[in-house]
Order: sequence, then structure tokens, then C-alpha cells
Amino acid sequence: MPEKFDVIVVGAGPAGTACALVCAKNGLNVLLIERGEYPGSKNVMGGVLYRKQTEELIPEFWKEAPLERPVVEQRFWMMDKESVVSFGYKGMEWASEPFNNFTVLRAQFDQWFAQKAVEQGALLINETVVTECIVENGKVIGVRTDRPDGDVYADVVVLADGVNSLLGKQLGFHKEFRPDEVALTVMEVINLPKEKINDRFNLEGNHGCTIEIFGDSTKGNLGTAFLYTNKESLNIGVGTTLSSMIKAKLKPYDLLDYLKTHPMVRPMLEGGESAEYLAHLIPEGGFRSVPKVAGNGVVVVGDAAQLVNAIHREGSNMAMYSGKLAAEAIIEAKARGNYSEASLNSYREALYGSFIMKDLEKYKDAAHTFEKYPQYFKEYVPMMNQAMSKFFTVDGTPKRDKQKEIMKSITSERGTLKVLQDVYRAWKAVK
Repeated sequence: MPEKFDVIVVGAGPAGTACALVCAKNGLNVLLIERGEYPGSKNVMGGVLYRKQTEELIPEFWKEAPLERPVVEQRFWMMDKESVVSFGYKGMEWASEPFNNFTVLRAQFDQWFAQKAVEQGALLINETVVTECIVENGKVIGVRTDRPDGDVYADVVVLADGVNSLLGKQLGFHKEFRPDEVALTVMEVINLPKEKINDRFNLEGNHGCTIEIFGDSTKGNLGTAFLYTNKESLNIGVGTTLSSMIKAKLKPYDLLDYLKTHPMVRPMLEGGESAEYLAHLIPEGGFRSVPKVAGNGVVVVGDAAQLVNAIHREGSNMAMYSGKLAAEAIIEAKARGNYSEASLNSYREALYGSFIMKDLEKYKDAAHTFEKYPQYFKEYVPMMNQAMSKFFTVDGTPKRDKQKEIMKSITSERGTLKVLQDVYRAWKAVK
């Protein structure tokens, strides 16, 4: 008789592991399946982990987790070809407990996180590919793997299999995602001594800094780049929607190389040694792309449910929280002895009542707006840089005259009415 579990979780990323941890902690028999050599070996993100949702799962996790630096400064760069308009926030309240967020290396953190689920009783199986869900009478009752005699059964299967979620597609929960619903992000880890990082980013001790970069970093296409500080390395990456990449005929690694040689970025990386290249698809569709998340004997979490807020670079925290909410629904279903869609739908209700879906709904039009109207990145970011250059250049011209000249330059290029329309459209997309 094949072994049966209470819960099978497919994917040991933040969402899957969070679900496995909470289920196991509450006495459920959990199997956590990871296709990679180890958790984190195939997982990629820019490298920022938020404290709040992680702490709800593991109190004071920062005392033992393999974290890089607590982030005390968040910068935003509006980049032109040879300049940048910069703004941000630096606060020492983020430098001590309870902290706000941290930079991490996924290969290290995900292994530690999965081990916490194992310590609670979950069984972790690596290097195993789930090829399909086993469905009987309209209910998911287990999964089929690529191992000999690899069918495994459970009351509930949790799909945490990433942005493509082939399993969710097989079940009819979603169709093939459009090119404008996913972004391809490439990143590189560059080793650099701690003292050089601290000097270049104006940091002390183990404090960290994140820089989000818009405009010329993607050659004016919809997308962002990032530069994050680790203990003795930097994470640098850039991503655009697949649709933008196709239209502009961009090659992802060429875009990364372009970013690394930008005059504003190059000095930050000087003398560093490349340690690792990574590439990953990121859900960008937002609120309207979220698929069905609960069915008979199955729930969908994390990237597989398209739970990423690209505007605020939030993904791992949403993944973890969705995994926690799914686990709580499964525990309730176990108590009822009912694993139907109606029973597991409490997960969907909790998800839509949480900050996750409320934030995704708030920004539901943002990505579509900025892709449909490319002037925001292609025209307004360069305009902003040119305006700042004019205003801060001391040439004997009165500042009031400079302001008039700047406004005339902006409105003459786009037209006053079009500028006002663009401002209103952007405000509506993010309000």
C-alpha cells in the first residue's frame, strides 16, 4: 500500500516551507518535495527578506538564521545615461531589534528554513520532480513523481511549484501566462570585501543598503534593476517583462552587462569578483492574474498563485504568509475531516482578506499602465535628470527663471495637456 500523508507540499521555497512548517508544528504528517539538489538551489530573488511575516513563523529568527545584513537604508535611483536622480530613506531604528528587513542569499536561507520544518516533523525529499497531480473523482488525492514507484498520496496537496506552476495548469487553475504577466530577472552575485562595501555605500558595521533603479537600467523599458549589499558581496540584477524584452529585442544578460558598466554603477562594483549568475521568472500580472487558489484536495500558494507586489518588490513575505494561511485552512479542514473545495475555500477567503490581495488590488493597473504608456520610463526619467542638472548648475541664472525654463522644456516636449494626462494616469495606477 503506497504511503499516505496528511499533506504533500510541492516546492521548498518560502511559501511551501512555511506551509509545511505550520502544518507539521500542528501535528500533521507532512511530505515536502523539492526538485533541486537542496532547498534554495533553484530559487532566486533579489535578496530582501522581510521580518514581520518570517517572525510570525519563527520568533526571533534573526538570532540564528543565515542572514546577510539588516537593511537600514533604501534608495531609489531614476537613472539616465550619465546621471541619476536619487532619493530614499535611512533610519537607525531599522538597525536594531525588531529590525525591518534583511538581505539574504537564498541558497543559504532556504536550506535553514526548510530544516526548521524538518525539525517540526516534516519529511523533506530533494531531487524529486512532481510530474502531475493524481486526480480521482474530481479530487486531488496525491502526486506522481519521477522516482520509481513514485506515486504518493495525501488528503491535501499544496502547489508551491513556482511562477509557471505546471501542476496548476494541468488542473485547469490557470492558462499559459501572457508575456506581459511575467518578468525575466537576471542577477549576479559579486564578491567584494566588507570594508569596500561599507565605504562605497556609506555604511557602518553590518548595516545594509538596497538600491532600486528605474529608467536607463532597462533602457527605458518597463522593469527595474537592483543593487543590494550582503556581508561580503553584492547582488546586482535587472528584470523586464517578457513582452518588453520581446518588443525591444533585449537579451537579459546583455542588459545586466549594460547596467554593470553604467557610470553610476560601475564604481560600486570595481574590484569585485563574479561568484554566481542566476535567472528566474517573476510573476508580474498582479491582482488580475491570480489563479484559482483552492480546489478539491488542493491549494496554491506563493509564486504559483502569482502573489508578488512588483511595485514594492515584495514577494518572499507574501509567499510565506500565503503558506501560513494555507496551512491554517488545512488544519481546520483536518479537524472537520473535509478536504473539499468548499472546506479549503477558507484559505481563499483569508487570502483575499489579507494585506496580500488588498495590496495587489491597489496596484492592479500599475504594470499595465506603465507598459502601455512607455513615456514614463523613456521620457520622464530623462526629463527629471535634465531638470535637476539645469536647476543645480550655477551659471548666474536666477532660480525662478530656471524653474520657468524647466517647466517650459517639459511641456514643450509633451504638451501641457498630455503632461497633465500622464500625471493623472500614473496617480490613478498607484493611488
